[in-house]
Amino acid sequence: MTASLSLSALPVDAFIIFAVFCRVGAMFMTAPALGDFTLSPRTRLVAALAVTAALAPVMAPAYSDWTKDSGLGAMGTIIFGEILAGSFLGLAARMMMSALNVAGQIIAFQMGLSLAQIFDPTQELQGAIVGGFLAILGTTMIFATDLHHVMLAALKDSYLLMSPGVLPQFGDLSQTLIDTLSGAFSLGLRLSAPFVLFGLVFYIGAGVLNRLMPQAQVFFMLMPANLALGLTLLMLTTGLMMALFLERFEVFLSQFFF
Repeated sequence: MTASLSLSALPVDAFIIFAVFCRVGAMFMTAPALGDFTLSPRTRLVAALAVTAALAPVMAPAYSDWTKDSGLGAMGTIIFGEILAGSFLGLAARMMMSALNVAGQIIAFQMGLSLAQIFDPTQELQGAIVGGFLAILGTTMIFATDLHHVMLAALKDSYLLMSPGVLPQFGDLSQTLIDTLSGAFSLGLRLSAPFVLFGLVFYIGAGVLNRLMPQAQVFFMLMPANLALGLTLLMLTTGLMMALFLERFEVFLSQFFF
């Protein structure tokens, strides 16, 4: 006599909690701010468990069709779909966050700081010092403006967009990630637009001055001025860049609301 394992033989509440934790944990491991590499895995785990405890009772009815006489195949489908949905939300948000790194790289290049590399904790790799500064500032502003609550709200509404037990369309997920990445690059370029204009005018003026004074080391003389003017412009425009980024980040997350 052979015994078969099914969801009906398991504590339903335990399986639902585990399934919800898979989606929440996958998002917490990949999302910006909530899943930054600077946070210890233990901290992220505790936060994911807390969100799971609050979300599981609300989302339990979404699993009602899959908790009756379902075998290992249904279990694997549910768990894989949950991990895929959470990872998709986290990676899409992180791609949007990369707009600050793009802007920082362009700004550093225009200011002559492209070779000043530091460790970027949000990307866990070496990056331009301006990019690291903007990334850390953006993470701080997400928490200061409660945009992490918007991410959690998008996670809740994802159960209506990507139902448990039904694998999402890979083509739609891929297209969304492609659009997000292109939008992040466009946003990063727009954030750094004042520095692109500043660099264009500055280097054209330096080139004209070099033609008028061939004997002078124009670019060597103007580098301190380039850095000083660039830092001044960065000080004046940082608030506007953060306001535009936070607005676009909120609009991006709102597309996951149902």
